[in-house]
Amino acid sequence: MKAKIWAMAGLVLSAVAVPAEAATTLAAGGTTEPVRIAIILALLAVVPAMLISMTSFIRIIIVLSMVRHAFGMPETPPNPVLLSLALFLTAFSMGPTLERLNETALQPLLSENADIEQVMRDGSVPLRDFMLSQTRDQDIQAIYDIAGDPLPATPEEVELLKLAPAFILNELRVSFTIGFVILLPFLLIDLVVSSILLSLGMMMVPPATIALPIKVLMFILIDGWALVLQGVLGSFG
Repeated sequence: MKAKIWAMAGLVLSAVAVPAEAATTLAAGGTTEPVRIAIILALLAVVPAMLISMTSFIRIIIVLSMVRHAFGMPETPPNPVLLSLALFLTAFSMGPTLERLNETALQPLLSENADIEQVMRDGSVPLRDFMLSQTRDQDIQAIYDIAGDPLPATPEEVELLKLAPAFILNELRVSFTIGFVILLPFLLIDLVVSSILLSLGMMMVPPATIALPIKVLMFILIDGWALVLQGVLGSFG
């Protein structure tokens, strides 16, 4: 019985000693390995949200989805294909930003040359510069008006939590503009096919049945996918 009591006391003392040592290390300005691993795992959990809201992924995936709906084929190409293409195009279009993010934040964190606060501060700079370059002043002002805060005097003073929704607002506007231009030729084909079928008295034939192969043939002849990708990536200039 005494042996069990002493064993339990030893476990309690060891459990108290480890946090005390960790607290001493953190107070000295460092970061223990378990804390560092926990922070990295937490950052990895936030990466999908950052990938969607702070990169070119929004514009690319919306345009690709609108191309699919313009054909009248909501399941072709499949979602995994569009997501994979959008991810690769996002990495391609944001290559310089990702390189800066790796140099200023990821590598110092992995090599333990910087603390977490410095990594978060330095890592937000490349993303901030990218979003500022793609966001209109009107969008930033709209978000600040919604929040009821005064507009900052310089771009460097724009809060990241307000810059992100302004960037998303701009991406939605640009992607819908590109999608409108893409939808016009397909709409014209639908109107022409519907008029021809109506003039022939074939009112029972669905226009989409005749228009779909014509749309696909036209898209192949003009090399449509290459034109769409060039237009989307060119809009980030």
